[in-house]
Amino acid sequence: MLDQLQTLVRQIAHTEVMPHFLAAETSIKQDGSILSTADLATQAALVRGLRQIIDCPVLGEEMTEQEQRDLWFHNYDGLWVVDPIDGTTNFVNGFPHFAVSVAFIRQGKPMLGVIYNPISDECFAAEQGKGAFLNGRSLPLSIRDKPLKRAIAGVEIKYLRSGTLSSRMNTLLPVGSIRSLGSSTLDWCYLAAGRIDVYVHGGQKLWDYAAGSLIFTEAGGLLATLEGDDFWGGEHVFKRSVIAAINPHLFHHWLKWIRENQ
Repeated sequence: MLDQLQTLVRQIAHTEVMPHFLAAETSIKQDGSILSTADLATQAALVRGLRQIIDCPVLGEEMTEQEQRDLWFHNYDGLWVVDPIDGTTNFVNGFPHFAVSVAFIRQGKPMLGVIYNPISDECFAAEQGKGAFLNGRSLPLSIRDKPLKRAIAGVEIKYLRSGTLSSRMNTLLPVGSIRSLGSSTLDWCYLAAGRIDVYVHGGQKLWDYAAGSLIFTEAGGLLATLEGDDFWGGEHVFKRSVIAAINPHLFHHWLKWIRENQ
């Protein structure tokens, strides 16, 4: 089933996403983010194709908030969650860092996840209890033993909820350097691969973390939240914070620093 899902996502990325690269018409959504014609075409193709793999409803980013909530709360036994193009701003500006993300959710947790970057032809995939892979290669690709002060951190400063944490991240930077590349789904994949060492985000949408969190945890990654609650708890489904690292030693020190400075 995971192979079927990867094949479908790759196919749709090449038929619905890439023909619009640098040529998509755009509009601005109510939340201020960019919507492209490729987002809508890709979501429509995923809705059609995914039900051929598992026949259950599809929740997409490009739906109304009410539609999304209705689908989530009334399909506990099976639901597809898709982000047709994560990193739309990158996509329309020609920055080659965006992805199609698909997860199958059952009883509030992801069972299958695929994230595909058609520019790099990197397909990250995982199935619950069966590990995570990049183009068939087991993840993580590497885990380096290094001190926190030499780590590469994925941090989206503007989404950190605490002004104190944002300020201290800038002035008391505990890591070697920070990356923010404009695609939350690929952030998860880069964590799973070992390309990013530690990570913090103040509030991801369901479609930002549904597939990526599975790929990351199946690669052996460790998770916590800024609130200190269960990452998979139901309270923050549509805006979930995350503190993460693939290396247990780094996770301990990263979590400690954030708790002391948030």
